[in-house]
Amino acid sequence: MSTSLLLQVGQTRPLQTKRLRRGTKLSNASMIRKGSHFSMVVASLPGPKDTFGGVTWKEKVVYEDSWFDHLAIRYLSRSLQHTTGLRNEKHGYESLTEVAMMVSRTFDAERQRELVIKSLEKAFPGFLLKMIKKLFPPSKFMRELSAIFTIVFFSWLVGPSEVRESEIEGRREKNVVYIPKCRFLESTKCVGMCTNMCKVPCQKFIHDSLGMPVYMLPNFEEMSCEIIFGTKPPSDDPTLNQPCYTIQCTARKWHGVDRSTSTRKEI
Repeated sequence: MSTSLLLQVGQTRPLQTKRLRRGTKLSNASMIRKGSHFSMVVASLPGPKDTFGGVTWKEKVVYEDSWFDHLAIRYLSRSLQHTTGLRNEKHGYESLTEVAMMVSRTFDAERQRELVIKSLEKAFPGFLLKMIKKLFPPSKFMRELSAIFTIVFFSWLVGPSEVRESEIEGRREKNVVYIPKCRFLESTKCVGMCTNMCKVPCQKFIHDSLGMPVYMLPNFEEMSCEIIFGTKPPSDDPTLNQPCYTIQCTARKWHGVDRSTSTRKEI
């Protein structure tokens, strides 16, 4: 049976498609039949589990970073360290996740978001962003270009991704970046860090610097994510109410970051 995952954000539109096994249980969802196909409309996101997609926590993707990847990772890690004043002696992607965990342990959610935005402002030349915003206002071209730019130049941060379609103002556009398994979320295994150090500040930074709304929709059960250019985050965003992983939250286990202060109480 073929199913299409739909999200209600102003209007219903397809976001991702996958085949489910017969007998799969669907919680908090309703099914709509169209001919021989069924569409699943999600009412609420399921809480994260300690296994996802049949893969256990011990099975981790191994990344072979190129020289460009190492350069970009080091640049962002140093930018965040310089902004926060928190240092570590680790290298590569581990250095980036280490400083991110230190920030989560040291500051509350609002301050975490502010520091990430400051780091991004230092990492990207302001004059260049202002020029892009002025010369290229939000349009189908810019939304699709942003999606392509993301999969080409940011795989080192989030892992491999692909461009998918969605509907904007009644037209089909290739404005969605689908990340099957987010590298940052897999490395930290912390819902609060995903929300406060990636999703919320990146949505605000892109909107403020480029004038383009963007909605980042993580699936905490599968550790996947969709970045939807041209769509505003809903005021009652369900992803902001997700509890952290019950057992394997790396930030809580190794750095003393309690999940309640990383997600629910601070969001």
